[in-house]
Amino acid sequence: MAANGAKGSDSRPVFFFDIDNCLYSKACNIHDEMQKLINKFFCKHLDLNTEDAHMLHQKYYKEYGLAIEGLTRHHKIDPLEFNYEVDDALPLDKILKPDPKLRKLLESLDTSKVKPWLLTNAYVNHGKRVVQLLGIEDLFEGITYCDYGKVPLVCKPNQEMYDKAEKEAGAPSTEQCYFVDDSHLNCTHAQARGWTTVHLVEPGIPIPRVPASRYLVSNLEELRIHFPHLFKSQESNNA
Repeated sequence: MAANGAKGSDSRPVFFFDIDNCLYSKACNIHDEMQKLINKFFCKHLDLNTEDAHMLHQKYYKEYGLAIEGLTRHHKIDPLEFNYEVDDALPLDKILKPDPKLRKLLESLDTSKVKPWLLTNAYVNHGKRVVQLLGIEDLFEGITYCDYGKVPLVCKPNQEMYDKAEKEAGAPSTEQCYFVDDSHLNCTHAQARGWTTVHLVEPGIPIPRVPASRYLVSNLEELRIHFPHLFKSQESNNA
């Protein structure tokens, strides 16, 4: 799997998959574990109490789509230090395990018609770690990630990030990009760009009053229903 940049170019559309809370369920509570580590980082490096750390964390997330973006902009925090103390510190190996059902779904994508690609706001270490633990790393042709080694950071929902993804994945055009993400904000901006966008809202999560995109699914299996032309026929799957 390429860390950045497709090998050569072809005419296939690209299907971008978000990673966190998308390829695995929110029920894994990795998000909650990450929130604890982020708030701990804010307290330690900005000398804040827990309440103030939480408020500032949420403020930066809403403004920039990524807490570390606010930290680098306003506090000159090293993003790689943040990654080491937050993402890399997550006990993912105790939470995630191979997902045969997810693997079967991804294997049924017809890669002669579409290119599966990862698109994450995490650093490359975290993204690769997650898909390795889920047992699906080999099913993606590459990953576009937020490069914590380059400041200013480029991340979703910034249009620059979607542009970066198109270029790295070798998308034939903006109109030939598919995208699934659990973030309403990320989906809204991808839809506005012209991507065929799918908002994943798991059962038990409130349906947004204002749709983020044309498509709404409660699980990734529903992608088969909306985009049957991108999947292998059932006959070939059973062969």
